[in-house]
Amino acid sequence: MSIRIAIIGAGIMGADHAAIVAQDLPGATLQVVCDMDSARARKIADDHGVADIANDPESVISRSDVDAVIVASPDFTHAPLSKACIAAGKPVLCEKPLSQSSDECIEVMQLEEAAGRPFVMLGFMRRYDQSYTEMKAALTSGRLGRALMMHNFHRNVETPAADFTGAMAITNSAPHEFDVVRHVLGAEFSSITAQQARRSDDVVAPVVMVLETDDGQLVTVEVNNNAAYGYDVRAELVGEAGSIAMNNVAYTRTDMRLASSTRYDTDWRSRYHEAYIRQNRDFLRFVETGMFPEIASDCWDGYCAAIVAEAGVKALSSGQKQPITLQAKPGIYTTNKGIAA
Repeated sequence: MSIRIAIIGAGIMGADHAAIVAQDLPGATLQVVCDMDSARARKIADDHGVADIANDPESVISRSDVDAVIVASPDFTHAPLSKACIAAGKPVLCEKPLSQSSDECIEVMQLEEAAGRPFVMLGFMRRYDQSYTEMKAALTSGRLGRALMMHNFHRNVETPAADFTGAMAITNSAPHEFDVVRHVLGAEFSSITAQQARRSDDVVAPVVMVLETDDGQLVTVEVNNNAAYGYDVRAELVGEAGSIAMNNVAYTRTDMRLASSTRYDTDWRSRYHEAYIRQNRDFLRFVETGMFPEIASDCWDGYCAAIVAEAGVKALSSGQKQPITLQAKPGIYTTNKGIAA
């Protein structure tokens, strides 16, 4: 029987998720599109032959003809809607962040603990990107020897808003790096420092963070939200026996006027399209089987990202190294991955 999925949020990510459900997930049906803007919801619904739209997310979650939910609405709605899905007993793929507040992440985890199983799969899709998959495989196979360092940078053409700040670079952009580094290294962070460069204009300047793991590795993260030239994410994992680095994904090269060039994307969607498809397929298997995917992010991972970001903001403000202290990891996040509910 087809899994009936509701999309909550009809913005850029909601539209992309709707297309993946409709076109790339055999065994899934796009049942309803929900957004406060009915015209946006109707546009997406019409694009994929969906008859039903709605504007009340909690009523959509409780519907008997909805088996699972994808939350792609604004960040501040993620934790409340995830809580509603847990209360309804329905699996949810929630875009990151779970919350920028670690306390709110804890509240969601407590509801899952009370339910006895995870319901929330968090949309840190880079875990499904082939580059990071090959990095992790190179490490776990032993080819690189012991991991020593990981270098990461995340560059955007320009900030999404004029009032974007260095602190927001840490809380909005860097969590993807925080999560995928934890995933690749299999380690937690123990401290963070953060500094910001100085630009000649009034737009937000790059932020550079140095993090230490509990296993003695060093990690650098650069976030440059006004890089101007294109969307560019790279990483290098350095081990005792060698290193592995991510290549820029470019399908063509142009040669003309005595020069050779490749293009950059304007944003993340094309770069990570295949990762989103892999992620959403894993979510569908989760809904069908009750087995939480082995590599997916859960609420614990969302909590860890929030804690690291909170410490990073303090480090940027104070100019001093900040410790990163996590609460004890709840048992359901150590025993449930790959195990049927």
